Amino acid sequence: MLELEHLSKTYADGTRALSDINLSVRQGEIVSLIGGSGCGKTTLLRLIAGLDQASTGAIKLDGEALSGPHPSVGIVFQEPRLLPWLSVSDNIAFGLDHISATERKERVAHALEKIGLIEHAKRWPRDLSGGQQQRVAIARAFVTNPKVLLLDEPFSALDAFTRASLHEHLLGLWEETRPTVVLVTHDVQEAVTLADRAVVMQPKPGRIFDELPLTLSRPRDKTDLPFETSVRRVLTALDHSLKPSHQQPQRERDRQAAALWW
Repeated sequence: MLELEHLSKTYADGTRALSDINLSVRQGEIVSLIGGSGCGKTTLLRLIAGLDQASTGAIKLDGEALSGPHPSVGIVFQEPRLLPWLSVSDNIAFGLDHISATERKERVAHALEKIGLIEHAKRWPRDLSGGQQQRVAIARAFVTNPKVLLLDEPFSALDAFTRASLHEHLLGLWEETRPTVVLVTHDVQEAVTLADRAVVMQPKPGRIFDELPLTLSRPRDKTDLPFETSVRRVLTALDHSLKPSHQQPQRERDRQAAALWW
C-alpha cells in the first residue's frame, strides 16, 4: 500500500504547493489525480517519485518510508524521454541490467508484443510516431515490475484516437502484474476510463477536495449511462473545487445532484 501522511510542500519563495495531503492507495489500485492548474498534481507525483522533497509529512510504501528515488517506483512523463542512441528494444531493456540476459530478452520481447511494436524492435526512437514512442516509454516502465507506477499526463500531447489506443495498451500491461498506479490527468473521460478512484484536488494551496470511487467493470464503454454518470460526478466535483470555499455547497448535496448535472 502507498500511504501519504500529512504531506505538504512549500517552496523557497514561500509558495505553498501542497497542504496536508492524506491519501492511501491500495496495491493494484489505479487512482487518478485531477484538478485545475496549480493544484499541485505534478508536485505530488514528484514527491512520491523522490524527485523532490516534502516540507512536512511522510510517504510510505508497504510501511517503508520513502525519502528519495526507489527501485519499486517507476514513472512515465508527459514526453517519452527515450534514449536516442538506443534501439526500441534496448530502450525497453534499460534498467534491467540486474537480471540475466535470457530473462531480459524474454521480458522485452513480451513487452513489445503487448504494445504491438515487436516488428519495430531494432528501429531507432526517431523512426517512431509520438504514440509509438510513448508506448515504448510505458513498456519500459512496466518491464521492471514496479510496485508503484506514476503517470504524469503521458497521453496529453496525443490525438484522441491514439490516446484511446494507448489506454488499451496501458491496461493490458497493468492487468498482468497489477501495480499500484497514480495517474495525473486533466481529462475527466481519461480518469473515468482508467481509474478505480478519482481524487479531485483544489488549488492555492493544493489539497484534496474529494475522492470519488469509479466502480465500473472493465473494459469501460464510454457510451454507457454508468460511464456518463461517473463523468458527470467528477465534473461536478471539479467545478466545485474551483470555487471559493464560502461558495461551495455541502458535499453530500453535491453527490446527490451530480447525477442530474447536464
